[in-house]
Amino acid sequence: MGNLTQRIIAGLAGAFIMISAICFNEWSYFALLFIICLLSLIEFYNLIEVAEIKPNKIFGVVSGMMIFTLIFLIEKQVLTFECYFLLFPFLFLLFLMELFRKNDKPFFNIAFTFLGNIYIALPFGLLNVCAFYLQDYNFHIILGILLILWANDIGGYVAGMALGKTKLFFRISPKKTWEGSIGGGLFALAIGFSLSLFWKELDTLHWLILATIIVVVGSYGDLVESLLKRSLAIKDSAQTIPGHGGFLDRFDGLLLSSPFIAAFLKIFS
Repeated sequence: MGNLTQRIIAGLAGAFIMISAICFNEWSYFALLFIICLLSLIEFYNLIEVAEIKPNKIFGVVSGMMIFTLIFLIEKQVLTFECYFLLFPFLFLLFLMELFRKNDKPFFNIAFTFLGNIYIALPFGLLNVCAFYLQDYNFHIILGILLILWANDIGGYVAGMALGKTKLFFRISPKKTWEGSIGGGLFALAIGFSLSLFWKELDTLHWLILATIIVVVGSYGDLVESLLKRSLAIKDSAQTIPGHGGFLDRFDGLLLSSPFIAAFLKIFS
């Protein structure tokens, strides 16, 4: 089976699972994102160990999942906003724990443990802000974000293969081209406009702004993850998803765009 065939089959299967879980109810959505966040954190900490840094993997995963779950429960209004303050003393336990680990680079370990929380757990957690944007769970916006993101990826891949000549950021990602980025952006904007015709939680202008955020910031998210892999001298973050690499490879654009999307929805829309 060729790599492209594997990529298509895995992509369709993954999309079916995600769409089904998101559309069913808030708890199937929560279970889906919980698993993806968990596996992404484990993947990240395994990657970092390639650089001979020893993050506190157990603490990083537990605290990351605590961040994700706490945001979900607060946005669902099961817990009050004040419960966010539970995080602060818990997170600072990491400094105490590092005192009892024998390692030459304790603050490198602390920094990269927290980086997993900031780079992975927090963005996935902020997707809950989008899911509960209207207070009650509504799958339209969260699914719309994913559809626009996938449109950007698919359009970028097709346009890049057919027309790609001008390198976008050769030093970090040699295969990415301006033509691919523009093609992906136009397809994503078209999907954003189409969604505005059916899902009225946002008006057309706000759907198009949302699509623009995903296109611009999501593209940089891809470059940031490429920079991480290049600094570690690896091609893929893992081989978990056939034809796609790892979870970080698949969700890199979402990780960087999620905080911008949540801020936009809360402040401007």
